[in-house]
Amino acid sequence: MRRRVVLVGATGTFGSRLAAMLAEFPEIELVLVARREGALETLRRSLEQQGAAAHIVARPFDRSQPEKLAELSPWLVVDAAGPFQDSDYRLALAAVRLGAHYVDLADGRDYVAGFGSALNDAARKAGVLAVTAASSTPALSHAALEMLVEGWRQVDDVVVAISPGARAPRGLSVVEAILSYVGQPVRVFDSGDWRTVPGWSGLRTVHMPGLGKRFVSICETPDLDLLPERFPIRRNALFKAGLEVPVMHLGLALLGLPVRWGLLSSLRPLAKPLRALSGILALLGTDRGGMSVEALGHDAEDRPTHARWALWAETGAGPHTPAAPAAAMVRALIDGRETRRGAMACAGMLELRDILHELAHLPILTRADDGLPESPVLFERLLGRRWSGLPASVRAVHGGGHLSVSGRAIARIGANLPARLLRLLLGLPYSGRHKASVTLEPALDGERWTRRFGSSQFASLLTDTRRKRLGLFEERFGPLRFTFDLRPTPAGVSWELCGWSVAGLPLPGWLAPRIRAGAEGAGGLYRFRVLVAHRWIGPLFAYRGTLVPAASGISDDATSSSPSVKLPL
Repeated sequence: MRRRVVLVGATGTFGSRLAAMLAEFPEIELVLVARREGALETLRRSLEQQGAAAHIVARPFDRSQPEKLAELSPWLVVDAAGPFQDSDYRLALAAVRLGAHYVDLADGRDYVAGFGSALNDAARKAGVLAVTAASSTPALSHAALEMLVEGWRQVDDVVVAISPGARAPRGLSVVEAILSYVGQPVRVFDSGDWRTVPGWSGLRTVHMPGLGKRFVSICETPDLDLLPERFPIRRNALFKAGLEVPVMHLGLALLGLPVRWGLLSSLRPLAKPLRALSGILALLGTDRGGMSVEALGHDAEDRPTHARWALWAETGAGPHTPAAPAAAMVRALIDGRETRRGAMACAGMLELRDILHELAHLPILTRADDGLPESPVLFERLLGRRWSGLPASVRAVHGGGHLSVSGRAIARIGANLPARLLRLLLGLPYSGRHKASVTLEPALDGERWTRRFGSSQFASLLTDTRRKRLGLFEERFGPLRFTFDLRPTPAGVSWELCGWSVAGLPLPGWLAPRIRAGAEGAGGLYRFRVLVAHRWIGPLFAYRGTLVPAASGISDDATSSSPSVKLPL
């Protein structure tokens, strides 16, 4: 017999995504409910055409009339309607008093804070589970943080950041939820104590893997209470959100000033016009969004540690992420793995793998990084625990201190004029085979590389000048600076270009060259490769080769088996 799951707000931005996830559960009868019958029928037909495993029906329902919930005879009620900032608990109470489990996607801080005391007695008496905030915050953020700080001796700082794509669909309730706190007093745990700051203040940029730099500001969410409540955080526990398009993010901060000055009580009445305006400005952005969870502290060996978990979504898949924890909770109840009863927030109730399981079929990627900010070795500082897993030859070359290595290299210079000018400006070698040597010297926050290919010599400085930028380093060629994201690979390391500047002035990404670079260890040798081209100009230069300690020597045959370099990207 199928269990009846009633999904409230099924046609909304997150409700429709959650409906698609729940439609894959063959154990349930999924009842889609919302106010508009036409939209419900359209959604029902769409899910059935996509091969839904659940039995699906659609029923009109007004969330403000929870007494009519009894007509639907639910086994479980999921509320994805929102906004929850001004919601009461009548629907949740109606569900548990009917003997039904209850799950919602609430992001209202006060709503979540009062949920347990309002529903716990009724839920226990009925023998059911009532769960609030089964969404990105706090369910996903806490699951990621628990994974990051497992075994740590000390947690000093935690910052959670979310930045949706500008073209991602935003329902009116989402816009109202954001505007409800912009410019309003927000209580945060900062510098080891509680203090009040304006909502959407604390402007900063963060590097979000897969997305690049995004502006973020203080966001009012349940995590501001639950992070310092559940984790022994000593200094800062912050949650920030951002809008992809800078003019939208900064414009919202400006709009919040009259609220901060007491000239306006709230921006919420402007939800409809601002939503329409954001739809126009969204053309300046993309449909790619994501989130990150960062922590600073001391690991199991009492070393200062910086760790980050990140998620990014491609091609409009971002709105599925807030729905995934609710789907995971429903699955846990159906499978009988979740046996707790009573009312509670969905913080620490789900494991990260369970949430990500619901997103596995989507173009959504995740990544975990950690670093050791106090290590004197640049690459160990950037890679943390992953440093020890690199091949011995890679660790030997990048292990810090003075080092000279020699070997052979093959260079190729593009035939175009810009490629020839670059060769002259940077001292790059002519095309052909060369004896090669590389000298590495310690430098402030990094290392200086001097490369000699035949009679040519060129140098660069690899530096980590901002140690809060986990995994990122700069390579400097005179006034030119290239920011790379260092990544371990099965055989070594690679670095991906994620920014560039000249004389400290940032340059647009669409003008940047394409760079592929990395190093591998093979047979005790250090193999390197660099390929640089531009989408408009074509190939600029490339080289690859093999190095061994200078005292060991190397034969020509040792490099002849290196992978060939192909200039076109």
